[in-house]
This record gives sequence, C-alpha cells and structure tokens, in this order.
Amino acid sequence: MGLFDTIRTVLGTNAEADATRDADPEDLFGMSTAYVTMEADLGFRSVGAAALCFSGVDSTDFEAAVDEVEAILRAGEEETGTTFDVREDSHGWEWVVLRDDDPEDLVTSVHFAADEFVERGYGSRLLAAVFGFERGGGNGERAYWIYSFRRGSYYPFAPRRGKEREQRLEFKLDSVLDGELEIEDDESYWYPMWPDRDGGHPWE
Repeated sequence: MGLFDTIRTVLGTNAEADATRDADPEDLFGMSTAYVTMEADLGFRSVGAAALCFSGVDSTDFEAAVDEVEAILRAGEEETGTTFDVREDSHGWEWVVLRDDDPEDLVTSVHFAADEFVERGYGSRLLAAVFGFERGGGNGERAYWIYSFRRGSYYPFAPRRGKEREQRLEFKLDSVLDGELEIEDDESYWYPMWPDRDGGHPWE
C-alpha cells in the first residue's frame, strides 16, 4: 500500500466503515477558541495559513464545484483580506490553501470552502482541514491540528525534520486541548501529513 492509499484509508476516503459520521464543517469553528488556547497556554501562534485537503473527481460537475469554491473565497477576499490558491501536491491530494494573519478569518474561510463542497454533494471527498502553529519565530517549532472529516475529530501533528514526530508535544497538545476540541481517541488515526519538502507545511 502506497503513501497516498494509506492516508486515504486512514482519513476515511476508502474506508466507509471507519467514518463516524458525515462531514460536518460546523466542527471547524472549534478551532476559533483553540487558537487562543494554543497561544496563551502553549506559546504557539498561527503560521498565518490553513488549508483544506480533498480528493478530486474527474468530472465536469466536480470541476464546477471547485470553481464555485474559488468564487466564494474570491468574493470574501475584499472583506477579510484572506488570500488563497488551489493546488495539487506530489501525492495527488488537492488543496485549498488560505493565508491570513487573523486566525478567525482562516477558520471562517476554511468553513466556507468545506461547506460549499458539502452543499454540492461532495462532502465525501473532503479529507482534512489543517491549521498550522509555530513557537519561536521563523524557523521555530511547528505543530498542526488536523481535522479528519470522515472521523469527525481533530488530532495533533508535530513534525520534526527527517520525517520524525515530536510525540511528547503531540500528547501535550492533546491534554491541553482535550474538551475544547473533539479529539480522536484512537491514536492509530493520528496520521502524519508530511510536506513535499523538509521544513515545509503539509500543503506545500
């Protein structure tokens, strides 16, 4: 089983039996208060970006859905200042990447994008929403909260260079945010989303 197949299975795209419920973008709003806790209790600030990961479909209707997502986000750029781009990475995953210094705007924009996919009947194609944090400035320690749409829960991901994980930090994040976020109880679903390049974000 390849890397792409593995993450599709773990996040639920190929394993309907693993889904706890249908994708619900409303869960994303829990991240609004989590940003505050991450900074106040742990010293982690937003990296100024977040992303929505999805699995594409080769159809004109799905392409129209993506176009509509882009139109919604473009319409919101003037109001929120949230910029975005849509890209595909080397694993074949597709991403809507959003950038804004205001975490609240990031959460809202990710929600808008995810909700449009659901409304257009493509909620099952949503894999994850990824929110990035950093402690210590430019090349500091990074951590991510990943929301699995098929599992209906969040889990922490703290990568180190060389594709190692800082598990102690992940468990710390779990203990501090437990109760504030709906955290995945089964750690086998805490799947790493490695970036294409060392030191990059999962969506890069």
